[in-house]
Amino acid sequence: MAVPTDPRPDEPLDDPHFSDDIVVAETITQVDQEETTGAPPRNRKRVRKLVRRVFGDARRGAQTLLTPVPNEPIAPVPPTAVSTDSRLLRHSPFSIGFFGAIGVLVAWALAMAVMEVQGILILVVMALFLALGLSPAVDFLARRRVPRGLAVFLVTVAALGVIASGFTALVPILTEQAQSLVKNLPGLLNNLRQNKQIADLDREFGIIEQVRQFLTSGTLLQNLFGGIWGAGRILANVVFSLIMTLVLTIYFLASLPSIKEIIYHLAPASRRPRARYLADEIFGGVSGYITGMFLIVTVASVSSFIYMNIAGLGQYSLALAFVVALFCFIPIIGSSLAMVVVAIVAFATNPTLGIVTIIYFLIYQQFDAYVLYPNILKRTVKVPGALVILSAIIGGTLLGIIGAVIAIPTTAALLLLYREVVQPHLDTS
Repeated sequence: MAVPTDPRPDEPLDDPHFSDDIVVAETITQVDQEETTGAPPRNRKRVRKLVRRVFGDARRGAQTLLTPVPNEPIAPVPPTAVSTDSRLLRHSPFSIGFFGAIGVLVAWALAMAVMEVQGILILVVMALFLALGLSPAVDFLARRRVPRGLAVFLVTVAALGVIASGFTALVPILTEQAQSLVKNLPGLLNNLRQNKQIADLDREFGIIEQVRQFLTSGTLLQNLFGGIWGAGRILANVVFSLIMTLVLTIYFLASLPSIKEIIYHLAPASRRPRARYLADEIFGGVSGYITGMFLIVTVASVSSFIYMNIAGLGQYSLALAFVVALFCFIPIIGSSLAMVVVAIVAFATNPTLGIVTIIYFLIYQQFDAYVLYPNILKRTVKVPGALVILSAIIGGTLLGIIGAVIAIPTTAALLLLYREVVQPHLDTS
């Protein structure tokens, strides 16, 4: 009996059923040989098992393919729970009112706490602005390999030297003028009686005598400062404010890099580069404004000092130049106030000199407004003119002179945040 064999015995056989067929064929061949030779049939049971396994697997596979798969039931989707009741209805009106009252009390307590420490907060902000204004000088020395501590010390000593020299020149003049006024007051009042109208009013109402008693009895001091105790409190507050501002300015100036790093790390890590850029722009704008104001004030005071020495006010030139520097820090109205003070002294010396002083300050104001101020601040503070005036008025109304000084750089910082944050968000939405 002929048995078919694989024509390619060297190739691998991957089909398991094909290998079983080879085993079956070999077993049948052995059975045929046993029948031919007359040997006992030893492999018949083996052949039956192999045949049953091969055809049994085929039958089970056919049954699996032909048996239909039952459809599994799909679980129903649970309905979405929609609550028609408002969250406010879950609480009683008493609890709502109670917790609302607690929120109002907490907000009121925080507002009162801020009002109590308002003076300290103003000093902190003022010291920070001064530190930002003096930081370019410290950085300049630090770039020349001067240790930062020594650079802070040198800049602080230089600033205190300028302030001390100004007060040293101003205080003696104020004291001298006050003593002269008290000494000459009776004669000045008697000279008023030379006027006929004033003499008639004085005979009828005793005006000059009442004015003399008011100025010499201490009532003026009581009304202005609340008496000696009130004047002492005001002096103590001024000294405390100056010392605190000086200490905070030195501290901020020495630790300004670490303060900036702390502010940078308040932003999330993903937005930290952007926050660093915005903070650096704000710090640069504030520093540039304060530094520019120092330069503008220096030019104004030096120009006034030179003019007063030429015009014949040499004995008051240093003190009045210091007064001009103090007033010029105030935006908008500072130069006008300085003009009034210097003009009063000039009129007391010579009326013609007073008129010339007013003309000088008017000319200098045009130079300051159209040449000096724009060229110095145009690269650091980008604030429209209308906003400059409005911010200075609002800052002066809220926080006085200090508010007027810090109002313009604050407005510049807010405009920067609007251009860099709010406006791109509005353009993309």
